[in-house]
Amino acid sequence: MLASHSPIDEREASSITQMLKIVPTLSSPFDEGADAVHVTASAVVVDDPDHVRHVVLHKHKRLGLWLQPGGHIEPGETIATAALREAREETGLDVSHLNIKRFFHCDVHPGPRGHTHLDVRYVLVAPFVTPTPPMGESQDVRWFTLADAESIADAGLRGALLALHQL
Repeated sequence: MLASHSPIDEREASSITQMLKIVPTLSSPFDEGADAVHVTASAVVVDDPDHVRHVVLHKHKRLGLWLQPGGHIEPGETIATAALREAREETGLDVSHLNIKRFFHCDVHPGPRGHTHLDVRYVLVAPFVTPTPPMGESQDVRWFTLADAESIADAGLRGALLALHQL
């Protein structure tokens, strides 16, 4: 699927090239403890996939950046399931996949502790209600208009937000 994906920008094109080269060399690509480079899952949560007006972002506790929910893949999970779990855990929203569980964006970026994340992203939908993240998660979670999200997004998230225009 990755090889046939059309990148939204040069950053995503570079990420695809890196992922296609790196992933086959990893003995346990989803295990964060097996290697400093591993696959992660994240979600861009939208209010209406047919006409995206809002997206949910959370302020990452360590990085201080507004990002999409996401994280590491647990044993036995698929990437799609991990994206769903992470979005639920980090936002408290009742999120679900669109009719087609297909990734829509990917990005390679530095993670904490010297790790490199090969992030696979899905679009999820949630009711437009106030996020209620549980204790232990960032409490700075909120809906942004798509334009506002694009204006504060880092380079890695910006491409995913641009890809929403092609849904």
